[in-house]
This record gives sequence, structure tokens and C-alpha cells, in this order.
Amino acid sequence: MPSILGISAFYHDSAAAVVCDGKIVAAAQEERFTRVKHDSVFPAHAIAYCLSEAGLKPEALGAVVFYDKPILKFERLLETYLAFSPRGFRSFTAAIPVWLKQKLFLTREIDNGLGKNYAGPIYFTAHHESHAAAAFFPSPFNDAAIITMDGVGEWTTTSWGEGTGNRINLKEEIRFPHSLGLLYSAFTYYTGFRVNSGEYKLMGLAPYGKPIFADLIMENIIDLKDDGSFWLNQRYFNYCAGLTMTSKSFHDLMGGPPRKPEEPVTQRVMDISASIQHVTEEVVLRIARHVHGKTGKEYLCLGGGVALNCVANGRLLKEGLFKDIWIQPAAGDAGAAAGCALYAWHQILGNRRIPAQAGLNDSPCLGPSYGADYIKSCLTRFGAVFRQFDEDELCSKVAELLDSGRVVGRFAGRMEFGPRALGNRSILADARNPEMQSKLNLKVKFRESFRPFAPSCLEEMAGEYFEMDRPSPYMLFVVPVKEAIRVPVSEDESKLSGMDKLRVVRSRIPAVTHVDNTARVQTVNRESSPGFYKLIKAFEERTGCGLVVNTSFNIRGEPIVCTPEDAYRCFMLTGIDALAIEGFLCLKDEQPAWGGVDDYMSRFKPD
Repeated sequence: MPSILGISAFYHDSAAAVVCDGKIVAAAQEERFTRVKHDSVFPAHAIAYCLSEAGLKPEALGAVVFYDKPILKFERLLETYLAFSPRGFRSFTAAIPVWLKQKLFLTREIDNGLGKNYAGPIYFTAHHESHAAAAFFPSPFNDAAIITMDGVGEWTTTSWGEGTGNRINLKEEIRFPHSLGLLYSAFTYYTGFRVNSGEYKLMGLAPYGKPIFADLIMENIIDLKDDGSFWLNQRYFNYCAGLTMTSKSFHDLMGGPPRKPEEPVTQRVMDISASIQHVTEEVVLRIARHVHGKTGKEYLCLGGGVALNCVANGRLLKEGLFKDIWIQPAAGDAGAAAGCALYAWHQILGNRRIPAQAGLNDSPCLGPSYGADYIKSCLTRFGAVFRQFDEDELCSKVAELLDSGRVVGRFAGRMEFGPRALGNRSILADARNPEMQSKLNLKVKFRESFRPFAPSCLEEMAGEYFEMDRPSPYMLFVVPVKEAIRVPVSEDESKLSGMDKLRVVRSRIPAVTHVDNTARVQTVNRESSPGFYKLIKAFEERTGCGLVVNTSFNIRGEPIVCTPEDAYRCFMLTGIDALAIEGFLCLKDEQPAWGGVDDYMSRFKPD
């Protein structure tokens, strides 16, 4: 059967994916190879990897698919600039040359990117068709409702429809400039974080505040209907024509100018974060209720960048509208590379789909892996001191290190596709340690102290720690921590506000318990993640605790590590105490001195 290459590029998180016989066999983001976070260039490195992993040359491909329709997107840009002219002239002059030089000539870019060795068909799917395909086709459902939500594709910002067998059918949409993703990004900008990368900071800050601005937002900025449709008052925004997200009217309404990135995070910023998170959850819930009522489906699939808002996902799960929910692990634009390839395989070419064999249903670990010989040669080149163990010995040793308060970087198997590290490119620690959240943020990740961490828990033990009744393998739901393991909070502690809340121990697993007594859980299955499962099991057998802290193996401003070289550098230049890299173990205090730390750190930009 022919193979299909899917590509997303030029806007945010460029990526590539290859589908063979209906299964995603390789997928990766360009940023992992170039080391430029959210790299939007043509994904030449990702394509080369995917073709190599699939054992293909460009000429053997049956089709190439791009994840949106550039002509329609260009039409939207021109119409928007004309509607707001002459106010958008600066933005217009910044954007148009790139379009005229590159983005309008995707066929040429793809031909060049494949070395002019490909002569087959090139398809262009609609942006939200790609998101919908990425959400439904890899899911375990044969029949489901589909909701996609993001910033904007060509014109669409939100859509819903149905998936049955090998077909998806999108039925209703909300169009630009009315966008839930852009609304959230506007508040990301206003609170001093970087758009398209700082939205998760806003979500992380929300539990520290109160939604006191929610009514102000609902009464002035967004007109939300009962069916989840909404209209944004454009007087408060500047993204249609300007180089910023918000306008002076927005600043006046919210009580002041945007926070500068270097300024302290105040209680007001926390309250604003809580408010926009509250509004976002209300929009998502109303859309889901409408879609459930219209379709009557038992199952729901979610795609698009807004589907990475795991707090809203947890609210949706708790609502109980659907029997089950499946969320694309790479829900943003990167995942659309896989989505458009699957769309072509099923929807365009009409190939049969068997949900139980769907691509990402088993594992989103679709990136490169490295053999023992390569890793050993890499460590030797660095002059590293290392020991080699079999898997059981390594798991036992890592469990011992974690139990003693050490932080361990784990590099094993194929790299994850999407924003979440799920054990293969992860930094691990002991969730029972009340100092661990601060240590990881300040000495390992070099980022803000409030940023939360997630637990990776043995699947069969998740119900002992969290209020959840189903697996959560992709770390995409926030759920309450069980009352039984919470620690009573004193009267004085209950009165604390802002960052002072960080000092309060709220459960027996304080490093992964948010200040609102929730956690973003990854459940680890023995069959789908055998190595990671065995490690956590070794820790549980040693300590009685069936979970560990899991955060992505990177530091602030850097993509998740891809190669053994990336892993060793990150290990040596951070507060990570040990590196478990396949069957090898490196201890920090045994390594030779590492020069150039200041130069290395100076390259990282705030994200």
C-alpha cells in the first residue's frame, strides 16, 4: 500500500508525519532537530527523519499532504487588512513579502524539500479538517462527535462534526476574528507571557487567583450564547491589523497596560488568569453540550490547540456528557501533520479504518530512538563516566536515586510527538518531597516557581491517588487529588494568597498537587509503556508510592531533547543529578568538569 507524508509548516510548530497502511509510523516536530522552540520553518529535518524511519525514499510516496489551504489563508489576510486599512499597514508590510516569496508557493517548497525526487499528487486539506482527522482517526472510537478549537486556520477558529468509520463530516463552525484560542492568547499577551508558548503559564497561574474579572470579560469582550457560539468585540483587540494582541480599550477595561515580562507576577495577574480560564471553560462546556445535543454521540474527540487546556478538559470530563473523551496528544498544529496524512488516507483515498489499530491510540512515541552502540560512543566522546546495566538493574538504581531525593533525566526509546514528555524524554523526581517543585523549577528548569508538575502513575493505582475512573495516558486531564491523601490545611494556611500558597503542603504527594488540590495525571500502562512502567513499579516496590514527578527533559526556552547529545548537555548544565540513558547511568558528581555554562545559558530566551 502507498505511504503518505503529511506536513505542517510556516506558522507554528512545523512537523512531519508518515502514514503507512493507515498507521502513523513516524512523526516529529522540526524544533527537536533545529533546537529552535516552536520552529515554523519548512520541516526538512523532520521529513528526512520520518522517511528514514519508514524506510522510504521520496519517489516511493503515494501522496504528500499539506495541513491547510494557503490560498484561503492568504485571502483571509488580504480581506482583513483591507477591512482595517490603513491601520494595519505595518502588519501588512511585515507579512506580505514572506507570502509572496514562500508561503503561496507550497508546491515549489515541497518539491525542493523532497530534493525534486517526488512526482506524485500533492493535496491540501482545510486546517480544521486536519485537526479533526488527527482527533478522530487515531481514536479508539468507530463513531464519535468531534470538536476542534484553536487560534485560526484559513477562516475557521472552532468547528464541530461527526466521525464514523473512515469518514469525518464537519457541520458547523465559528469564523475569524471570533476565536477562543485568540481570546486566550490575548490574555497571555496582556499578562506578560509570550503568545503561542505562554498560554500554559496562564493556565498554571489560574489556581492562585480568583475569577473576579470573569463577569467583566463576559459583559464586554465576549458575547457567549447558550449553544457555545460567541462573538468577540473587536474594539478590545489589535490582532486583526496590528502587531499586538490587545488594544488601548482592552487595557482601559482591565485597569492598566500589559504586564512587562520582567515585572513581578502580582495577585491581579493571577486573578486575570483565573478569570480567562473560567471563561474558557464555560465556552468549552457550552459547545460540548450543544454538540452532544445535536449528535447524540456517546464519545467525543477533541483537536486543535485549545484541546491542550487540560483544566478545561478535566471540567468537561467531570460534566459527564460523553461516555468517554479522546484527545489528540499533539493537538496543536504539529499534530495536524499526522491529521492531514490520515485525512488523505481515509477521506480522499477511501481506505478502510480499524480503530483498534489506529496510529496514536497505542503510543505517541513516534520520534527517533538511538541504539546502545551509538549512545556509548556519544558518552565516550563527551568523556562521560558511565555504567551499563540491564533493564531491571537500571530501574532499581533509578528508584534508589529518586528515593534519596535525586533528580533523574530519563532518555529511552522513541521520542514523544507533541508537547508532553511521557517517560521517554523526561525528568523524574520523588513526588513525596515538599521541596521538589521549587527545586525542579529553579535549579533544573530555570523557570518560574509557580509552574506545576505532573505525576506519572501506575495505571492500576491511579484511583488510589486521584478522583478518576479511566486511564489518562497522555497527561491531558486535570483531576482532583483524592481526599484520603490530602493533608489538612491550617486556618492560617488557608488565608494565604498568591505565591505564598506554594508553601502549603496539601497532600502526601505535594510536588504534583496544585494549590487547588488537583493534578495533571499521566497513567502508565504495563503493555504500552513497559520500560517506564517497570521503573515506576520499582519505585513503588521500594517506597510504597506508585507515582513519580514527570516533567519534560528540557529547560526554559529549549525544545525537549531529541538526541543523546542533547540529553547529556542538558544533564550537565542543569541541576539534574543523574542521567539514565537507555541502559547507561551517569552520576553528576562523577562527571568531568563541563565548560561554557554561561555561554550555553545565555542562548536561552524567555518563553
